[in-house]
Amino acid sequence: MSDKKRILITGGAGFLGSHLCDRFLAEGYHVIAMDNLITGDLSNIEHLFGQEAFEFHHHDVSKYVFVPGKLDYILHFASPASPIDYLKIPIQTLKVGSLGTHNLLGLARVKNARILIASTSEVYGDPEVHPQVEEYFGNVNPVGPRGCYDEAKRFQEAITMAYHTHHGLETRIIRIFNTYGPRMRLNDGRVLPAFLSQALRGENLTVFGDGSQTRSFCYVDDLVEGIYRLLLSDYPLPVNIGNPSEITIKEFGEEIAKLTGVEFKPTYQALPENDPMKRRPDITKAKEILGWEPKIDRAEGLRRTLEYFKDKV
Repeated sequence: MSDKKRILITGGAGFLGSHLCDRFLAEGYHVIAMDNLITGDLSNIEHLFGQEAFEFHHHDVSKYVFVPGKLDYILHFASPASPIDYLKIPIQTLKVGSLGTHNLLGLARVKNARILIASTSEVYGDPEVHPQVEEYFGNVNPVGPRGCYDEAKRFQEAITMAYHTHHGLETRIIRIFNTYGPRMRLNDGRVLPAFLSQALRGENLTVFGDGSQTRSFCYVDDLVEGIYRLLLSDYPLPVNIGNPSEITIKEFGEEIAKLTGVEFKPTYQALPENDPMKRRPDITKAKEILGWEPKIDRAEGLRRTLEYFKDKV
């Protein structure tokens, strides 16, 4: 048996999960990726097959999870993460956040492993506090169309904290704000791949509402660094990880048009129900506890992402 630390990454074939596989392999870990490929894609990790320190398990974590041998860490990143996905598969979204999290917390307990769960800024809903601090309890409609995702993540946080307080399990909770970069799916319905793919095809950019709603975009490498630091920290309460640089969707569309060399011609559509009007993380805790803040500005991050998308459209 190798003396490498062993880490299980659920959702390992997804956008974030695949970047985490890369990072932990680079750090000298033995990486076990697990994914049922409902929204993940093997093309994100095919470059890792053949590496001795990497293995892939095709499995749905909502069912019983078995991993032989020791486990030091678990990163639970399995979940649909864009509105187009969780509106299409709401029950699977709820199950992976509830049953899946329960299964992985149980596994962590048996293996005496530390577990980090991927929560989301969506736990704040359409926030009445701006920017969002970790102490804010949120403004969420549990029976609205986004409720399946928001409430799955809120339950995930609650059961994780229960395992921490009741069983003494080592747990970490990250609240991820809008993240982008290579390996995002073109058709995942989120604003950045939608704008980039429309611009590259010479189409009008679809803007929901009047475009005055805001988002804060964090480049994936910065996010992965934050996850890495949080996992290895000793802080059990939720931590926001995101880029506090806020921009309106309309301004963002103008940036994408300029970057791709097309004229900004928006097509306006009705704002989806319960779509948050503002989104910006307060990252005071991440700075103080983890010494983390984003390093890659939007111009550089978008340039890197565009290079990836050019081959896909």
